[in-house]
Amino acid sequence: MLELQGISHAFGTLNVLDDVSLSIPSQQVTTLVGPSGAGKSTLLHIAGTLLAPKSGQVKWDGVSVVGMKEKELAKWRNESIGFVFQFHHLLGELTALENVMLPGLIGNRSSEALKKRGQELLEKVGLKERMSHLPSQLSGGEQQRVAVARALINQPKMILADEPSGNLDTKNAESLHQLFFDLSEHEQQGFLIVTHNEELAKRSHRNIELRDGRVFGG
Repeated sequence: MLELQGISHAFGTLNVLDDVSLSIPSQQVTTLVGPSGAGKSTLLHIAGTLLAPKSGQVKWDGVSVVGMKEKELAKWRNESIGFVFQFHHLLGELTALENVMLPGLIGNRSSEALKKRGQELLEKVGLKERMSHLPSQLSGGEQQRVAVARALINQPKMILADEPSGNLDTKNAESLHQLFFDLSEHEQQGFLIVTHNEELAKRSHRNIELRDGRVFGG
């Protein structure tokens, strides 16, 4: 369970978030929608501990992560949260499997165990025959599936995704969205997704709207 309590944030004199409080279950697909500049990505980054709020608390399973020392926070983040962004950020010199294994290697986990799990994850996301391919040899949709598998490698509490299908065509976007719901149903994996995609928002278990830094609906 992710709990955001009284989250406020500003960039200089620009107030972006104003006393936002939310509880996000760990085993559902939750979408976060709203106009550009509403604070969606800022809220996602705060939830993922990539950005500290000006005020408020971020709690995961009842434990506050605000105020943790950076080294402790980085370790916790690596073990607890998976990230998927609009731009997949794969390393071009690594194969699909090596990219998937990377967060686990950073966490000093066994390479053999990571290789086995990475292969299982790539098979689950439909890339069984593409494990040894470099990112340049994969389509945009395939690269984003690698990014999803990478986000899953450390068995995170939740995956946070920022416009994950924003650069994909309609067919690949729909395929990626279906993957999210399949993982939620069969793996009990939770997702918090910032999106402008209306179809994804309609399908989600819960849809939250942000406007002018405040929560509406959801």
